Amino acid sequence: MAEPKFKLALRRLQLYISYKPGRAPSTFRNLIHEQRNFHVRRFSQRPADHSDFVSIVDNPPQPVFRLGWKSELIARFEDRLIKPPLPLPPRIDPEAIKDFDYRKVYTEGRLKHEQEMLIGPRIHDGYDGYLVVTPLERAVGASTVLVNRGWIPKNKRAQVDRKEGLPEGQVVIEGLLREPWKKNMFTPENRPEKGQFYFPDVEQMAAFTGSEAVWIEETMTNITEGPDLLKAWDREAKGVPIGRPAEVNLRNNHTQYIFTWYALSAATAIMLWMVVKKPPSEIARRARQNKNW
Repeated sequence: MAEPKFKLALRRLQLYISYKPGRAPSTFRNLIHEQRNFHVRRFSQRPADHSDFVSIVDNPPQPVFRLGWKSELIARFEDRLIKPPLPLPPRIDPEAIKDFDYRKVYTEGRLKHEQEMLIGPRIHDGYDGYLVVTPLERAVGASTVLVNRGWIPKNKRAQVDRKEGLPEGQVVIEGLLREPWKKNMFTPENRPEKGQFYFPDVEQMAAFTGSEAVWIEETMTNITEGPDLLKAWDREAKGVPIGRPAEVNLRNNHTQYIFTWYALSAATAIMLWMVVKKPPSEIARRARQNKNW
């Protein structure tokens, strides 16, 4: 091992001795030329100068587009809420409901309490209970629709305990026309034959009761009375379903997603910069010097 090292040192010494000002030996000339080309290639072509380069600013993440879409959707629904209620047509095309989602409507008919369905459990203000869904039989020639009348406490499940919540005869229902709900993978399947409903499957419930697949969510504000918190408490005590408020209940968390996305990107960039700028170890420095020779 000593002889190759001695020959290498002798070769370097010969190169130094043969060096003359103004003229570099061929070996040094080639070495300097390669080093210059390396630095030119390293610093002259930056990724941002390439025509195909796309940064996170040019191509924002998906939550940015979702934020715009969700904000526009909520604004459209809120615009529908401020309009006066429409009379519900005798027949409704289920395919057209999406164009009237969150639209106030009103209709008249008889609630078929014998076909009432309780969906639950559902939590309201920290208390366990059920959503009361009752078919509304309308005039001759008009279809029967499903009405989500609202929430009742668990202790009012039996109809004998809430006689005041079972109006007879013709009633006027005002509420929001809604699209069918979407079921998630964790919700168990409904068992209509046993009266067990865990999710408002509109098509299934309509077929079970012989109704049209139209879903109306009754609101606390109807044609004859206004919203009243005390009245809601009185309804709960009597077992009268508490309808939903006439408002859009869609969550829009995409601003938080955008902040999280860019915060993680900035943290990753800082950690990469720290790794790149970290001083090389003694072994790496020696290896780099030997490679330059």
